[in-house]
This record gives sequence, C-alpha cells and structure tokens, in this order.
Amino acid sequence: MTDTFATGGCQCGAVRYIITEPFENPHICHCRMCQKAVGNYFAAFVSTRRSGLTWTKGEPSFFRSSEIVQRGFCKDCGTPLTFAYDTKDRIAVSIGSLDHPEAVTPVRQYGLESCLPAFERLHTLPGSTTEDDIPADFRERLKSRQHPDRD
Repeated sequence: MTDTFATGGCQCGAVRYIITEPFENPHICHCRMCQKAVGNYFAAFVSTRRSGLTWTKGEPSFFRSSEIVQRGFCKDCGTPLTFAYDTKDRIAVSIGSLDHPEAVTPVRQYGLESCLPAFERLHTLPGSTTEDDIPADFRERLKSRQHPDRD
C-alpha cells in the first residue's frame, strides 16, 4: 500500500485527488497566462510525478492554454487544479487546492516579466479577520457551500 503524501480538491467537492509521490519545486508564477488562469496576481503550484496523482472523485476538465500545456479545473465551480506540459512526466497541482496548503511554501518565482507592481507591497497592507468584517447577524445566515478540506 502506498502512503498518502497529500489530498486535495476543488471548492465544491466534485473533484478530489490523492498524491502518493513527494512534492518538488513549490513555486509561484507571475506570467500573464497564469494570472489569467487563476484570476489573480500569480498562480501557486507544486509539482509531483503524474503517476503519483490519482483522481478519487470526479475528474477535472481541461483547457489547452498553449500548444504544449493543459490546465485542469473543476467544470462545476471553476477551481484551478493542475498545470502540465504535454511532454513531461510531472504535473503541478495548485497549492490552494491542497487540503493543507500551509504545508507547502514556495521556494521560487517564475514569469517575473509580468509581476504586477502591487505584488511587492501586498504584505504591507492593513488587514482584518473575516469575523471583523462581517456583522454577527449576517455571519449567522452565511452558509458555506465549500467542500471541507477532507474526504
């Protein structure tokens, strides 16, 4: 029996996966293609062997973002899940789709030519907790439809 290295999935729970191979190259990518794919300043990914990724519930849909790359996502909720070159035996999963994203710390950045100017100062912005921003009576009515970070 192979040990589980990590589990994860999409926001709605329609697609779930298990990873049985170690992670490599945790990184963020600022390239414009990644910005568009995740709808954010950058994409955060970590790689593993394709053979170590198994879909345990549903399967992602794929978008060919270039002639040599496919990106996997949930067709129901839109969560970005994977990035993979056609010719490589590795696949990258989005760090945010992991059940425990806090366990992975990026060690490299790519696509710096498209790094948005605000990126350098994001960590200096003032902040607050969700509870501080949403009134108690509204929080009581707020029901999350997000799948829990577990199977």
